[in-house]
Amino acid sequence: MKAIILANGQPPHKSVIRFLIKSGYKVFICADGGANSAYKLGLIPDFIIGDFDSIKKETLSFFDGKSKIIQVKRQNDTDVEKCLKFAIKKKIKEVVLLGGTGDRLDHSFCNLGIVLKFSDRIEIKAIHQKSVLSVCSGAISLNTIPNEIISIYGFDEKTKIFSSGLKYPLRNVALPFGKKESTSNVAHAKKVELKIKNGKVFVIRDFNLLRKHGLI
Repeated sequence: MKAIILANGQPPHKSVIRFLIKSGYKVFICADGGANSAYKLGLIPDFIIGDFDSIKKETLSFFDGKSKIIQVKRQNDTDVEKCLKFAIKKKIKEVVLLGGTGDRLDHSFCNLGIVLKFSDRIEIKAIHQKSVLSVCSGAISLNTIPNEIISIYGFDEKTKIFSSGLKYPLRNVALPFGKKESTSNVAHAKKVELKIKNGKVFVIRDFNLLRKHGLI
């Protein structure tokens, strides 16, 4: 079972959510103020979860009886975390986070950290406009499009990355955040292999390109 979580950042186009639903992300969850975006887009979430400090009264009233509304008042986790914990409890295996980034850099940074934090417990991607971000570790084989741009970001010195199939190969290289990165690398063929030792990395690819070629 796969789910969409719509947070309170910049919402995607309605067509993106409909595409994901058709692609198997059948459960639609809004994190608090993300329900305001669903309301504007004319979409009905299955669940609305949060402490409800961001959802508008008119939104809450509209979805009453249409969506399952779950208020969680605790303040030691964010609304996105509440939704992820709910998804894990429901045995959802894969999640796409939408609206996790936007005009507040602190919220964007926090939500990217949450993607990393929960990556051991649930498979999670984040989509923002033209980009899709995944957390990768271990041995990874990516189906790619020749000349596709792929960016890779690490977090510390101990995590080493080996690649094959990239224009600019990584040979047991660390990509510590703030020191070194592999931005706008390029796929040479239809497959890129990554071996990531002692940690995790972010891999960012072009969402529209993956969508066009049926790779998401």
